[in-house]
Amino acid sequence: MVRAMIVRLERPEIAKLVTITLVAGRSLSANKLRSALTMLGIIIGVAAVITMLSIGRGAQEAIHSQLRGLGTNLLFVLPGSASVGGIRAETGTAGTLTLEDAYALMDPINVPAVLAVAPTWSGIGQVVYQGANLRTRILGVTPEFETVRNARVSTGEFIQPAHVASRSNVVLLGSVVQERLFGDQDPIGQWIRINNLPFRVIGTLESKGVTGFINQDDVVLVPITTALSRLDPGRSYRGANVITGINVQVVSADLLDEATEQISAVLRRRHHVLYEDDFAVIGQNELMKTANQIIAIFTFFLGGVAAISLIVGGIGIMNIMLVSVTERTREIGIRKAVGATRRDILVQFLMEAITLTLVGGVIGVLLGSGVTALVSEVDLGGVTLNPTIGLDAVLLAIGFSAAVGIIFGLYPARRAAYLNPIEALRYE
Repeated sequence: MVRAMIVRLERPEIAKLVTITLVAGRSLSANKLRSALTMLGIIIGVAAVITMLSIGRGAQEAIHSQLRGLGTNLLFVLPGSASVGGIRAETGTAGTLTLEDAYALMDPINVPAVLAVAPTWSGIGQVVYQGANLRTRILGVTPEFETVRNARVSTGEFIQPAHVASRSNVVLLGSVVQERLFGDQDPIGQWIRINNLPFRVIGTLESKGVTGFINQDDVVLVPITTALSRLDPGRSYRGANVITGINVQVVSADLLDEATEQISAVLRRRHHVLYEDDFAVIGQNELMKTANQIIAIFTFFLGGVAAISLIVGGIGIMNIMLVSVTERTREIGIRKAVGATRRDILVQFLMEAITLTLVGGVIGVLLGSGVTALVSEVDLGGVTLNPTIGLDAVLLAIGFSAAVGIIFGLYPARRAAYLNPIEALRYE
C-alpha cells in the first residue's frame, strides 16, 4: 500500500522531468550550430582527459615491461661517486667495485638471501666486420648474466664457464649490431674485430628494445675476464680487477631489503668502510617506484591542462545560456503566466546546460578513443605504447563534464527562474 502511494507520488515528478528534458532538447536543436560550437570546448577537454590518462597508463606499463625485461627480484650494486676538485660526481663514477667483490657475494653463508650474482664490465668499442664499422656498447659478462638479466639467446650459445676461465675471444651480438654488421647473413662462426682484436661470434641475442635511454639491442657481450684482460687491461682497485657493476638476483621479492643489508655488510667489510659507503645498492622496485612517480607527475600535469579546457568550455556554456535566457525572456514570462514555477524554469535551463555537457562528453570520449588508437600505432624509438582506456577514466571525464554543466549552468538557470513574469511578458 505504502509502495503504491510512493509510486503514485513519484510518477508526476518523473513525467515532468521527462517533459522538461524534451523541451530542453528541442530548445538546443533549434540552434544546432550554436549548440555544436558550445559543446566544442567540452568535447576537446574530455578527449584530452581520456587521451592523457590512457597515454599515461600506457607509458607506465611500457616502463614496467622494460624493467621486468631486465630480470626479476634484482638488486644493482654500483660503485661509489668520484670526487674531483672537491666536487662529487654521480653514483657509478668511482672504480670501487671489483670482480672479487662479486665472487664474495656468491657466498651462501654471508648472503643467504642472494640467488645468483652476475658481475658486468661496460665500455664502448669499435666493432668491424669486412666493410661494416660501428661503435657500440660492450658488456663483459659471466654465464649467470643469461638468467639474472633475461638475456635470451636467439641463435648459437651463451658464454660458458670455460670461456670465462680461458679468457676466450668469443662474442654474442645484439640484434641491432647483428643487423648492421651481417644483414641477413648468418653470423655464427664468423670473426669480427673489437678494438682491433679478433673475436669469434658464438651467438646472437633476442631483441629487448629500449630501456630508458639505452638500446638493449645495440650491444655485444664478451666474457668478463676477456674484457678485463684484453679490452681494459691495467685498471685495478686495491690490486683487483675493476668492474662496472654487479647484478644480484634475490630469492624472493620479500627478501630485497634483507639482501640489501647482507650485501652492504659484506662490501663494507671488504672495503674497510667506516663512515660513508663507497658503493650503492639500488633495487628494481625502487626504479619502478621512481618511474611511477615521474609518470604520475606527467599525467597529473597533462590532465590539469585538459581540465582547463573543460573549464573554458564551461565558461562558454555559461555565456551561451545567458544569451539564451535573454532571447527567451518572453517565453519564460508566458510559461510562468500559465503556471510554471521557479523550480520548473530552473530545472529546464539547468537540464539544457547538462545536456550540452553530457552530449559533448560522450563525443569527447569517442574522439579520445580514436586519438588513443592512433597513438598506439606510433613507434617511439623502438618502443610502442599500448595506451588503455579504463572505465574509471571514462566515468571521470563524463562526471567532470556533467559537473561543469551544473556549475556553469546554475547561474543562468537561476537568473531565468527569478525573472519577474510581468516584466518578462513586456520584454521585446
